[in-house]
Amino acid sequence: MLKLWKPCIGILLTTGVFSCSGEQQKKLDYPESKKEMITDTYFGTEVQDPYRWLEDDRSEETAAWVKAQNEVTDQYLSQITFKKEIVDRMTELWNYEKVSAPTRYGDWLYYYKNDGLQNQFVLYRKKEGSSKEEVFLDPNAFSEDGTTSLSDISFTKDGKLAAYSTSEGGSDWRSIYVIDTETKKMVGDPIKDAKFTAIAWKDKEGFFYSSYDKPKEGSALSGMTQHHKLMYHKLGTPQSTDVLVFGGEKIPRRYIGGSVTEDGHYLIISAAEATSGNELYLKDLKKEDSPIVPIVEGFDNNHGVVYAKGGTLYIETNYKAPNGRLIKVKAKKPTQEHWKEVIPETENVLSASSAGGKLFANYIVDAVSKVYQYSLDGEQENEIQLPGFGSASGFYAKEEDKVLYYTFTSYIYPPTIFEYNIEEKSSKEYMASKAQFNPEDYVSEQVFYTSKDGTKVPMIITYKKGLKKDGSNPTILYGYGGFNISLLPSFRISNAVWLENGGIYAVPNIRGGGEYGEKWHVAGTKMQKQNVFNDFIAAGEYLIKEGYTSSEKLALRGGSNGGLLVGAVMTQRPDLAKVALPAVGVLDMLRYHKFTAGAGWAFDYGTADDSKDMFEYLLGYSPVHNVKEGIAYPATMITTADHDDRVVPAHSFKFAAELQAKNAGNNPMLIRIDTKAGHGAGKPTDMIIDEYADIYAFTWYNMGVKSLQ
Repeated sequence: MLKLWKPCIGILLTTGVFSCSGEQQKKLDYPESKKEMITDTYFGTEVQDPYRWLEDDRSEETAAWVKAQNEVTDQYLSQITFKKEIVDRMTELWNYEKVSAPTRYGDWLYYYKNDGLQNQFVLYRKKEGSSKEEVFLDPNAFSEDGTTSLSDISFTKDGKLAAYSTSEGGSDWRSIYVIDTETKKMVGDPIKDAKFTAIAWKDKEGFFYSSYDKPKEGSALSGMTQHHKLMYHKLGTPQSTDVLVFGGEKIPRRYIGGSVTEDGHYLIISAAEATSGNELYLKDLKKEDSPIVPIVEGFDNNHGVVYAKGGTLYIETNYKAPNGRLIKVKAKKPTQEHWKEVIPETENVLSASSAGGKLFANYIVDAVSKVYQYSLDGEQENEIQLPGFGSASGFYAKEEDKVLYYTFTSYIYPPTIFEYNIEEKSSKEYMASKAQFNPEDYVSEQVFYTSKDGTKVPMIITYKKGLKKDGSNPTILYGYGGFNISLLPSFRISNAVWLENGGIYAVPNIRGGGEYGEKWHVAGTKMQKQNVFNDFIAAGEYLIKEGYTSSEKLALRGGSNGGLLVGAVMTQRPDLAKVALPAVGVLDMLRYHKFTAGAGWAFDYGTADDSKDMFEYLLGYSPVHNVKEGIAYPATMITTADHDDRVVPAHSFKFAAELQAKNAGNNPMLIRIDTKAGHGAGKPTDMIIDEYADIYAFTWYNMGVKSLQ
């Protein structure tokens, strides 16, 4: 258990040693962040941007700043004596075999496995009905340091060929390789510079993929990417001869994806300008030179093809159904006036899939899963009996498959794989988790609290049994609140270290997410974004009021859009929490759309160029612009990575510089910058463990924890 103490915390002095003086930390000696007189004018209002130089990720000056900041952070963290205990315990808990649900391709079942502490999951396979397995692809061999990861893999219908993509250092840019699945030998030359891409085989002769032209201005990691392109690559030909299928400058769209229906009949094209709302097109692959036919034009709603059979398409859509519904339509006349409803909208949010010639409806009911099986005519045939209060995923398989494999998890239920017999409508456990975690020792309860405007918001609070609500419990409040993304219960072995030491882990399902459909999402966008921050603040106040924790024992945590959430809340309510942990955050709301594909986030945020009102609204909460002189902010550790080309690290750099220059209190304002890492995907295990250990050590230390026992 944790040992709490009155914080007589070691101080980093200019001599580089730690000492203790009284009960308060002294202000750290931070690296110099020079200021430049750069002014932007928005609708007649001048805005200073003194740290613009940190946006240049190619400059020696920025590199030197990163190095100096990491040295200060490393030195601070190295003085926390119990950090090694966290690393050791996290490593011990992490060291168990992890296996994914299998998927059949050809005569093989493919699945991912990690023997415990491998940096990357290995792709294995075995013949159906056999226990003899073999390694198919080992990403740990892609690079010496484990920072090159396997991103995606796609098989031909007969399973004879596979195309897989890799990411170097966590970048969103991808390379695509083709392999013969029998010989495991490479076929042809790799495709370079794919981005935000699926891999969709047309036939054994070639596949579709998506990419952008490399940026002309700025670096490959930060420069704007504008016009997405869906390309077709024919095996045995150079990439320079790949055919543009859709997009580019003639049909400018920011995001374009291609998929091929399971029967190989149709290419489905999804095109979007933002992260919400998409067009849908189809192309008949059985007819040479067939045209691309629109199914839906315009970006007002979301649509996706779930299944195709006998010339009929099954499409999940929120058109005239904010919570989603499933329709069917003939491919020859696919437009909306011909749609016929198969699964109607309900009060719960729908996610549809297909397996074994059946349809599956996975509903979010107050942030947990309920799953039903339907016939192709929309007749409900079964409710899948899930093992408890949590989330289930993986209800897809091929048309001829008799079984599917799904995974169930919760905050205290390690991921367990179940085999579901589609014809018999029955589940059985296929593979239990080997995690060293006993769910019986913990509680995961759902509460509903009231936000500032009276909205009821659900929150799941997880903790060890026997908890006393005396306000003394270290608590992490984790949130996201954006882009229609739902935070559903899932087990993380890293959380086990926090929980077993008496910590509380609380996750509110705030507005901006997708837990209650498009209305819930929109209620946290553009000039309603403050609702998201208010919901998060109200969650913290609830935890304090009900005695779970206190301000001195509360930490705010979130990543990406959740990093914005933490940045906004800590600048609006610096008194709410003791610790703030914004990760890879969108923190400069006036310039976010100037980098990579950031302009595509405008549906959620709006931009400072839209209107005077939108500019003033963004300026009012932009974390970089709302750090004030004379305010004591929570102990803060910003985390980011130098290869993050989703949310460029300049956001975090500028926020750290502002906090270090203006914070009136003595709480540390640190930034931890991973090198050879990106937005998060594909990060090696050793880097993940080290990052969590630093986060927990920093958090507990600033809450007055002296040691772990």
